[in-house]
Amino acid sequence: MENQAPLCGRCDAVCCRLTVVLQPEDRVPLHMTTTQDGLHVMARDEEGWCVALDSARMCCSCYETRPEVCRRFAMAGPYCLEVRADYSERTRQGIPLRLY
Repeated sequence: MENQAPLCGRCDAVCCRLTVVLQPEDRVPLHMTTTQDGLHVMARDEEGWCVALDSARMCCSCYETRPEVCRRFAMAGPYCLEVRADYSERTRQGIPLRLY
């Protein structure tokens, strides 16, 4: 059914491709961060995924110290569903995601 919320157990972790701007109070290990356009952000791997993503288990490797913005991101919430729908649409159209 198209309108049902996706099962998080089958999540593609598309949110892990979003730019995560860090706040001064975030306690993310420095080796997982970088500077982009003058902002302190989570670093990405060569394919554009957040470096904290454990791709073997599809979960955050720094979950206990994840940034505040990640803590506020509601799984299966409106923004999650929007990001996943956009990803699905782009994938169907064959438009590659931007890699950073």
